[in-house]
Amino acid sequence: MDFDQLVTFLQVAKLGSFSRAGQKVFRSQSAVSAQIRQLEQEYGDKLLDRSGKIVRLTPAGRVLFAYAEGMLKLREESLLAVADQGTTTRGTLVIGANEATCLYVLPKVFAEYCRLYPQVQISIYRNFSYKIIEKLENGSIDVGIVTLPVKSPSLKIHSIFRDQLMLMVPPTNPLAGKSRVSVDAIAKQPLLFPKTGYTRQLMDKLFRPYNAQLQIRMELPSIGMIKSFVAAGLGVSLISATFAKDELMAGQVVLIPLQDVELWRELGLAYRRDRTHTRSTDSFISTVRQLSAAEKKHGGSPPG
Repeated sequence: MDFDQLVTFLQVAKLGSFSRAGQKVFRSQSAVSAQIRQLEQEYGDKLLDRSGKIVRLTPAGRVLFAYAEGMLKLREESLLAVADQGTTTRGTLVIGANEATCLYVLPKVFAEYCRLYPQVQISIYRNFSYKIIEKLENGSIDVGIVTLPVKSPSLKIHSIFRDQLMLMVPPTNPLAGKSRVSVDAIAKQPLLFPKTGYTRQLMDKLFRPYNAQLQIRMELPSIGMIKSFVAAGLGVSLISATFAKDELMAGQVVLIPLQDVELWRELGLAYRRDRTHTRSTDSFISTVRQLSAAEKKHGGSPPG
């Protein structure tokens, strides 16, 4: 048995097809069949049921499937551990973050980290915070940037970013000259809502008492679209101030604090408490925390 056979076996089991698995591992269907036969001979049992249109795991195959995933994961960890013994920080660092965090919070962090550790390859897993937490808990990613609060006893969390949510309007909007705006006044405006995410949850809660009069003009899938549509005069929205700083400086939008309530978005750096981290992971954690502390000390915005 070798690791290539295990990789092929896992692909056949996941895809339910010898031919599709062959395409995935760049082997012919006959070569895939030969690898599976060798595994079955070694284990002395049938691992895959080929009787139907879809190839399925046998009871013995289900047992091997779990072990095979574990063995391949241990192999990858051993390669990383050995590579980490050198004097140079290198390898692959897998980071989980949502799209807005990658666009507006992390560029300076990535720039500094890549300057300090140019031999580390960064891979980004982009998804919602709850998905990132799942990946952290099962060990699929190294570190994550997630929206706080987070309740997970297996994770260590460091707060790195705190940003106020403000009303964003076009310069032509009558509210643009206000120093503060009440929720009641905002509720009378045509609103642009994000489809999902933390800000959507806050807006749903904030405007719930005004549902009868609320005019939600659009639900949009990205912060970039919301900013563009607000600038075009199609409505108003709430946004983390840092996310709209370029548009604010360009005079395309106006940001106004809320009068009745303060809303904040806080991000945390998360990683497993019980995991032995590679040098690349530890150096990333250190870089993010140092940048965050420096920004807070000088009264500037957090990293990004």
